[in-house]
Amino acid sequence: MQPAGVTTVTTVAPRRTVRFGGRAYPVVLPKLRDSRLHVAAVTISVHVLGQVGLNFQLSVPQILTAILTCAIIDVAVTFRRSRAFVWPASAMLTGSGVALILRVPTTPLHDHWTFHNWYVYAWVAALSLATKYFIRHRGAPVFNPSNVGLVVAFIVLGSSRAEPLDFWWAPLNGWMILAYVIILGGGMLITGRLRLLAGAATFWVTLAVGMAVVAASGHCMTARWAFAPVCGLDFWRAIVTSPEVLIFMFFMITDPKTVPRGRVGHVAFCFLVGVVCTFLMAPQTSEFWTKVGLLGGLTAMCVARPLLLRVLPTPGSADDALVPLVRRLGRVRIGAASVALLVLGGGVVIAGSPARGATVPQTSDILGRALDEVDPSTLPGITIEQGVLDWNHEIAGAGAEAIVLTLVENLELENQALLQSDATILSAVDHGDRLAAMQQRLADATATGTTVIERYQIDAVNVTLLVPFGKQDGLSLGLQSRGTATTETYDAAGDLKSRTSAPFSTTFVVRRATGGRWLNVAELPLADGG
Repeated sequence: MQPAGVTTVTTVAPRRTVRFGGRAYPVVLPKLRDSRLHVAAVTISVHVLGQVGLNFQLSVPQILTAILTCAIIDVAVTFRRSRAFVWPASAMLTGSGVALILRVPTTPLHDHWTFHNWYVYAWVAALSLATKYFIRHRGAPVFNPSNVGLVVAFIVLGSSRAEPLDFWWAPLNGWMILAYVIILGGGMLITGRLRLLAGAATFWVTLAVGMAVVAASGHCMTARWAFAPVCGLDFWRAIVTSPEVLIFMFFMITDPKTVPRGRVGHVAFCFLVGVVCTFLMAPQTSEFWTKVGLLGGLTAMCVARPLLLRVLPTPGSADDALVPLVRRLGRVRIGAASVALLVLGGGVVIAGSPARGATVPQTSDILGRALDEVDPSTLPGITIEQGVLDWNHEIAGAGAEAIVLTLVENLELENQALLQSDATILSAVDHGDRLAAMQQRLADATATGTTVIERYQIDAVNVTLLVPFGKQDGLSLGLQSRGTATTETYDAAGDLKSRTSAPFSTTFVVRRATGGRWLNVAELPLADGG
């Protein structure tokens, strides 16, 4: 993240010195009107809210590591060039932006002081700042440092070792309202004072229209803050109202060092960023790659900026004004404008075609022919952890009973799939790791002629919330179950050869992975006392 304002050291005057080895060195500090301080106030405020109210999966040492890494490198480089100690305002914003968006999936939740994988933040921060010094065009950096550093980190490290901040942060409570006030209020004040608000608004409108086309075409995205795929209006709303998108809009695409300086140039650049972001986000079905697509839109346009500058009016010239631009656009024929919009809209739909086609399977016939109805009166005692209710109050009472009933049905249907050698049943009740494991068991049974199944008598279930690590995938429920498991072994003719029973304790993981039925997605060990 770079400041939405002047970044050259000429904006401040060195009035202080510090002496080392008998020599005085100037100390350059920023002035209070420096917009970098205003951006820093916004980002630091968001960091504080993330720690005290929004439950960011981020620690104070991780934040400080990113900021201090950039600060130390920048002070050293600047001192070598100018023999002066210059406050590293821009570099610290780069580090703060990296820390705000970067997440290490294995970071312990609610541990504000963990040093877990702090070196990842140092590495990404140093990489980001290095692009400012080494990748330049005509004396200016090509990329927004934190933007390109994050894109490279996510692509290189992958979703198991790094992931971006979620689009959706928290329910609209007091903390979330305060976050919106700080981001919107600070962003509009800063970009308005610097005459960059028109570009930011252009980007938002462009992205909103593009995402509307994507959503209307049947697009869905998995996200770890939702039990089911996020589709249609929910998908559109999650993107365009995302506080992370607002931060990107106000504080990344308004960096004067890496975007065109003229008013027309900045508006045109922001419009094209919105278009490229839409095209990169359209084919993605996970939140991880959707967010990389968003960030990658700015990276791609920074590469194209030198070409764009050739056709833009000279900054400060008579043509570099928004009113004449609007008038020129107003003279464009309606037919030509309609064709252009149709081409863009059709292109977005085509770009999103790889993400479509994974429709919700029609399982009613399969389930109807494979399973007799399970008696709800035989369900075990159910307890629900408060975290589940805080996330979704509907998972209580009858809601929880319905989920446990589905689990019982799924387990019995898995047995039917094995006994009948019917893989279509598995795809109707399982997903992900669980589906792969059960398909392997079915293949083994077919190859050996011996089928082993488990019938569960569940005595108690505790419902927990499982936030996935390593992928920004859908939320899951952990059904911590205890009872008796009966293992039955059948031969190739279907005759029962053996039966044994033993207590069991395990966590069945279920998720609405396809948006409809709760599916078994994994089975995890249940620790003693869990």
